[in-house]
Amino acid sequence: MIRAQDLRKEFAGPRGVPVVAVKSATFSVYPGEIFGLLGPNGAGKTTLLRMLATIIRPTSGHCWIAEDRTDVWPQRVRQHVGFLSGNTKLYGRLKARELLLYFGRLYGMTDDAIVQRTEELATTLDMKPFMERRCDTLSTGQVQKVSIARVLLHDPPVLILDEPTLGLDIMTSAAIRDFILDAKRRQHSIIFSTHYMTEAEMLCDRVGLIYSGEIMAMDTKQGLYADTGTDNLHDVFLAYVARHAAART
Repeated sequence: MIRAQDLRKEFAGPRGVPVVAVKSATFSVYPGEIFGLLGPNGAGKTTLLRMLATIIRPTSGHCWIAEDRTDVWPQRVRQHVGFLSGNTKLYGRLKARELLLYFGRLYGMTDDAIVQRTEELATTLDMKPFMERRCDTLSTGQVQKVSIARVLLHDPPVLILDEPTLGLDIMTSAAIRDFILDAKRRQHSIIFSTHYMTEAEMLCDRVGLIYSGEIMAMDTKQGLYADTGTDNLHDVFLAYVARHAAART
């Protein structure tokens, strides 16, 4: 469902010198799989995910979502994708229910389908107590739940989740993890970006480690443990960073 081939992104830097945010990223994600993209802040995670979601164009390389190339069929690709970021903003003057109606119409859904799907998501995500409140009055966790509902409204087969639990309390984070696992059971293809290694250990089938814009390694958790002689992703990441640094000296 998701395929990236040699994706690279450069931005203009000081004095016209380009800054490379992502270097030659190549990977695939399959139906029913949670692919973890792990790395520290500034590693290139968000830039890579925004290229996949058609928000920004790659400098070079290509990506495909459901067999459609993102730079050729961006509108068609967006029908297949739900993109969620930890810093998602909502229209503050709209009530939660009104916001979902607005986005449902943008997705091309009928009003009847929007109403039915909204009720399903309000129940699943425990949103009914605040569905009639304006978004600018909601707590951080409530905003994130509305954001998740917006992403899931058209039931996209591909979910691109950029640090979705960032800054959330333990109960809201647990609810989001449950929704991710449910999407996996329903054969969605999921990219889950985080710098919380314990979350990745709980959720991910395969993991890509990104550092300074480069994917250093990619494998199942067990494969990464075996390669580094460790038993957790925190130590795995540090081991690969040390290898990365040694290869450059």
